[in-house]
Amino acid sequence: MVKFFISALALLFILNSNAIAQESDKDSVEGYQFTPVIEIPATSIKDQHRSGTCWSFSSLSFIESELIRMGKPALDLSEMFVVSHCYERKADKYVRMHGSTNFGAGGAFHDATWVIKNYGMVPESVYDGLTIGEDKPVHGEMDNALKGFVDGVIKNKNRKLSPVWFDTYKDILANYLGDIPETFEYEGVEYTPQSFARDYMEFNPDDYIEIGSYTHHPFYEPFVIEIPDNWLWDVIYNVPLEEMIEVIDNALANGYTIAWGADVSDKGFATKKKGVAVIPDVDITEMNDAEISKWESMDEKEQKEKLYALDGPGQEKTITQEMRQIDFDNYTSTDDHGMHIIGTAKDQNGTIYYKVKNSWGEYNDYEGYFYLSKPYVALRTIDIMVHKDALPKKIAKKLNLE
Repeated sequence: MVKFFISALALLFILNSNAIAQESDKDSVEGYQFTPVIEIPATSIKDQHRSGTCWSFSSLSFIESELIRMGKPALDLSEMFVVSHCYERKADKYVRMHGSTNFGAGGAFHDATWVIKNYGMVPESVYDGLTIGEDKPVHGEMDNALKGFVDGVIKNKNRKLSPVWFDTYKDILANYLGDIPETFEYEGVEYTPQSFARDYMEFNPDDYIEIGSYTHHPFYEPFVIEIPDNWLWDVIYNVPLEEMIEVIDNALANGYTIAWGADVSDKGFATKKKGVAVIPDVDITEMNDAEISKWESMDEKEQKEKLYALDGPGQEKTITQEMRQIDFDNYTSTDDHGMHIIGTAKDQNGTIYYKVKNSWGEYNDYEGYFYLSKPYVALRTIDIMVHKDALPKKIAKKLNLE
């Protein structure tokens, strides 16, 4: 059994005591070694680059896998089609609310299904949103310009809004992302965005739900999740922690992927250097006197730096419902990033991890993927999106989704 061991020099995950006695053994393994267990088809890694649109990239990656599961050809859908329509509706709501709602680049998974339901969809080849001479999304100026414009509309001294403000806003947005086509040709057939979603994709947005786990709302009831990027004020379903994990495991076991919204500010989110996201545990009972003295002499910053010098699998914290809630209430777990869970793998000790597709390009040793421990999911998940059929029957019944 691998144990978490804190040395006098650094706090490391290392091999257990039997393996220490055999340091010269050529068969000893260092680092994380992953073996695939469940692999569900997904489209290629994309790069959101310098844009706050992870929610669009991850939700469309999820939908692309859903289309493959449904027997459709692999599609590369337009993230900026979703972003553009959402930015239009955000502006309308923001102005109507006198600037008292969130306005910015962020969003949620249900934004994509809302866009498909109301506006349809187009392939990336039809609308890539790259009109300013960049080969990847670069949205800093656009985000600031749009925010400045709607703030100016709200604060104007005319005592009323002009009838042209929204058209002017749309012109600014189109200058950055391009005009959305009313019709287009794909594989020799002419479509509108609505007919493409309906007739080619045959995708039903109403088949998808979001799930979270919180104690400040009743279990088995929907509620409006209180995160700034939920500008649509949409609902998620609330279940106990163990059932949220059960939904994820049941989905993957039956060929369904999961859109995963989570906090990535935790130091255990070491995907760039290590390709993992974990919640390490420190057990002071494992230390000898010298190690305890060394540990206690460190300040909190040093302790954290030593704690997350991960060399390989080790002991992780046991996550409770109360821990989840405390971190959400205290802003320790915030809605940082949207990703896509596409399977599972086991490490060299047989521990199961979730395989996650990110939208930062092929940036690490796993070419843009990383591996996520169950404790990390239990503690840092904000919400997930799944197909309703991916729910275990007993949970679907509790949610009145049979």
